[in-house]
Amino acid sequence: VQLQASGGGLKQAGDSLRLSCVASGRTFHSGAMGWFRQAPGKEREFVAAIRWTDGITLYTDAVKGRFTISRDKAKNTVYLQMSTLKPEDTAVYYCAGDRSRTIPSNMGTMSRYDGWGQGTLVTVSS
Repeated sequence: VQLQASGGGLKQAGDSLRLSCVASGRTFHSGAMGWFRQAPGKEREFVAAIRWTDGITLYTDAVKGRFTISRDKAKNTVYLQMSTLKPEDTAVYYCAGDRSRTIPSNMGTMSRYDGWGQGTLVTVSS
């Protein structure tokens, strides 16, 4: 399985940005896909996830109301629409896939994800 993330860039606080992640090879149609991020000097953390079958989503509190995760089944692609960006959103964003069946409350558990993309850098200036 290959996951290819794209869409990162340099933005100002308050701007919007959309990240994309395309999955090729074996897919995650039985499980979920998620976005994680790692800021400089910090550990990787969960951002958002979506269960592929029914579109149920989960978000970390820091992005609720600002970020939206969605998927396009036909394109095997998951998106992260980020709005009202803040400097603290600056990080490398990774998409990941969990091929196992999951319940929504488990989608934020990093260890469940067995496929990872290469990361895309998002920088938000104040």
